[in-house]
Amino acid sequence: MSTYLIKNATVVNEGKTYVADVLIKNERIAKIGSNINVNFAVEEVDATGKYLLPGVIDDQVHFREPGLTHKATIYTESKAAIAGGVTSFMEMPNTIPPVFTQDLLEDKYLIASKNSLANYSFFMGTGNDNYEEIMKTNAKKNNVCGVKIFMGSSTGNLLVDNPVYLEKIFAGTELLIATHCEEETIIKANIEKLKLTKEHFEPADHPVIRDEEACFESSLKAIQFAKKFNSRLHILHISTEKELQLFGNLLPLKDKRITAEVCVHHLHFTSEDYENLGYKIKCNPAIKSPNNKPKLWEALLDDRLDVIATDHAPHTFEEKSSEDYFKAHAGLPLVQHSLQLMLHYVKDGKISIEKVVEKMSHAVATCFEIKERGFIREGYYADLVLVDMNKDCTITKDNILYKCGWSPLENFTMPAIIEKAFVNGNLVYGNNVFNESVKGQRLKFERS
Repeated sequence: MSTYLIKNATVVNEGKTYVADVLIKNERIAKIGSNINVNFAVEEVDATGKYLLPGVIDDQVHFREPGLTHKATIYTESKAAIAGGVTSFMEMPNTIPPVFTQDLLEDKYLIASKNSLANYSFFMGTGNDNYEEIMKTNAKKNNVCGVKIFMGSSTGNLLVDNPVYLEKIFAGTELLIATHCEEETIIKANIEKLKLTKEHFEPADHPVIRDEEACFESSLKAIQFAKKFNSRLHILHISTEKELQLFGNLLPLKDKRITAEVCVHHLHFTSEDYENLGYKIKCNPAIKSPNNKPKLWEALLDDRLDVIATDHAPHTFEEKSSEDYFKAHAGLPLVQHSLQLMLHYVKDGKISIEKVVEKMSHAVATCFEIKERGFIREGYYADLVLVDMNKDCTITKDNILYKCGWSPLENFTMPAIIEKAFVNGNLVYGNNVFNESVKGQRLKFERS
């Protein structure tokens, strides 16, 4: 294992930006300081004029393995993640088969241990008849990121909408509960209402079908369950202005029992983009009308929204290209470009680089109680990203690493490049070259 000395980096960490050297040794950040000198062999990295950030931790991705590997694999998408500065991810249970047992959960960890270039964790899935298996996850509270409930936007046994069963899960689960909140009864009613006026649905109908009310009612229901049982609830991909009234900023993040996530596509796109991008930006919850976007930004900046994620959900281009609304798959591939997109908004003056680091690294580590990651601190794992804010990069099919081979951000020019990415002290990515000889590690958690 190499030892690295990063010289003259502009370090962004815990609300401060300053120039320092960072010594990496034995997977960890050994020292942070000015003019560090060592008397042993070290590989020096000149970071003059470049930003050193803690690696991004994405708390919501779909890497499609097992069972849907024609779309993506843990290897391909973790590689794309690393190239985008995402050094750790938490992946969802809606694979084939769904992760409804502890054995299936551990199968995914085994795949990742052999193939993932990034650090990893996997959510335990909830169905309508696997309560005993869900409860077994309580014994793994320090090595599983959480329990996922689809309270909407799923089918079959993955959709959990029985109030009695939901109460049982909220009451019994000791881990963080992550929810996808959309009220299926409202969505179905909206479909039937639209059918009275039109035969053929279009991309722009998506936010009409999956509207603000469907999101609000489901999020409210989840919060009511969480408050009743003092559950640790994390609501994924908030997309509407109306939902924001459900969240507060009076408590520090470490003391919150109910937290919320916003995704990069809801901060970037609006329903006006369906005209040009069509089903390429079809996702659940839907990208909504333009009035929601500035309110999401406002809530992100004042800490009602706690973390930024991607909900990276790749489909083949053919699966996205159907002209039939019900056959066009929902989900966007985003994990390679999320940090660059947020740095675009830094350059645009919308958000500070310190706030980006807070919401994509620090807050995720705090929210999930991840052990020794998410910050640039001595003794912590050296998950670090070196960014050049003086070079730009246009997204094209030639530089997209997703297995699906496309992006809704194609032809968009990012104002920064990810130059290097260190994972557990290993230089895994540098100047478009990967070192695949080392793999990421299973995330650990510090929960009382």
